[in-house]
Amino acid sequence: MKDRIQDANFPKTEDGRVYHLGIRAGEVANRIITVGSLSRAERIAKMLDASPKLFSLHSERGFLTVTGCYKTVPVSIVCIGMGAPNADFFIREVRECVRGDMVVIRLGSCGCLTDLPVGSLVLPASSISCTRNVDFNFASGDPWEVPYRLSKPVSADPDLHKALQDALELTRPPSIGNLVVSNAVNASTDSFYSSQGRQTSFQDHNASLIDHLKAAVPGLTTLEMETFWIFHLAASWRGVKQSSAAIDPPLAASPVVPAFSGTSSGTSEQIEGPHSGLDEDISPGPVIRAAAAQMVFASRSSQDFVSPEQVNQLENWSGRGVLEALRKFNISTERLHPPSGSVWEASEPSNAMKASL
Repeated sequence: MKDRIQDANFPKTEDGRVYHLGIRAGEVANRIITVGSLSRAERIAKMLDASPKLFSLHSERGFLTVTGCYKTVPVSIVCIGMGAPNADFFIREVRECVRGDMVVIRLGSCGCLTDLPVGSLVLPASSISCTRNVDFNFASGDPWEVPYRLSKPVSADPDLHKALQDALELTRPPSIGNLVVSNAVNASTDSFYSSQGRQTSFQDHNASLIDHLKAAVPGLTTLEMETFWIFHLAASWRGVKQSSAAIDPPLAASPVVPAFSGTSSGTSEQIEGPHSGLDEDISPGPVIRAAAAQMVFASRSSQDFVSPEQVNQLENWSGRGVLEALRKFNISTERLHPPSGSVWEASEPSNAMKASL
């Protein structure tokens, strides 16, 4: 860390850069592709317009943000690596840097639980989480706890999901016959190994986990580690005001005892969140829309794994398809981040920068 941080609640530098992604307002567009692989981000970045010059920032924490235009429409590519914490950093920190709506498509790899061949594309209509139950005694077993927990499903944004499906079909090269499945359910896990049913030297109590997942979740097709968290945060975000701490449940390891202060109020205090003021003139308030395209790299039934040639073919097609979906997805002008001062502003490329924070 090189710069002084202003606020421990939502850390930013003096010039407004968020702590993990390293970006600030005007460096990320409303339309965003998020990926986990640096090479995938770089491949898609080559599809962007030559002008304005691409903005590219590698943060100290390993995130890459590339912002430019695709057929004159501003778009960002954000490489976040893997897992729920990185997806959380991504959604929350981008939200604080962009005015108006956020439209996010996750393009990543997955394992498949059905008989779909590797190289297929899956567009999950919804996603659940499957997480390791840390209260379970993994060393010796536990008759009172289950080793893994499943969440309720969260849906993709239906309009963005349909736009993605249409764009992928329109951009499909004639030589590609890969299946596109759009009515599937995804499970995002907190481990590539234990909560995806892989057998290692650890006592993970997961030998029957895949069978349990398939029985418990109708339509379950894919496993990966990010989509649920992106869908969940997109569905959860409701704008510039935060709820009062008065309604937040207390956190304690022992039984909770009600606490009373010297005064009480029948109304909850409204406190300002870090996003306050950025979107106050947008009505109705801004939204986050999210969808996902998942490339089947591994078949858990046949044990097949995708070849490098298939990866190249898939990424070229799906990258272009996602860009087209974002380009065509309508966001009214008043719900867009203003171009003035942004890295995509139609001016001299001096607005673009390449930095390492």
